[in-house]
Amino acid sequence: QVQLVESGGGLVQTGSSLKLSCANTGNIVTVHAMRWNRQATGKKREWLASITGDGHTYYPPSMKGRFTISSDNAKNAVYLQMVDLKPEDTAVYICELEPSARDTHYYGQGTQVTVSS
Repeated sequence: QVQLVESGGGLVQTGSSLKLSCANTGNIVTVHAMRWNRQATGKKREWLASITGDGHTYYPPSMKGRFTISSDNAKNAVYLQMVDLKPEDTAVYICELEPSARDTHYYGQGTQVTVSS
């Protein structure tokens, strides 16, 4: 079974940088894609970035420039480098893994990022 565990969140000031990590502590699988999402209190889950098993990256237009996704497929690990953080980036950040079979999606429990003004 895949078990995703995020780390790296915390309380930071506006303008700070932070790097989130997500690792699979269960059975390693072949990856179709891994993603980062976030969910702020009272808001819908928001997609932030994707990286495919062969390294292609995708971002929504609103996230380009401040967030960078990277991965280590051998470890089923994914990272999110965030710069110039703003209070509106405050949310729980959740990683996602879609295996090559594309028959399910796995999610971690999330890591809290709080940006103070």
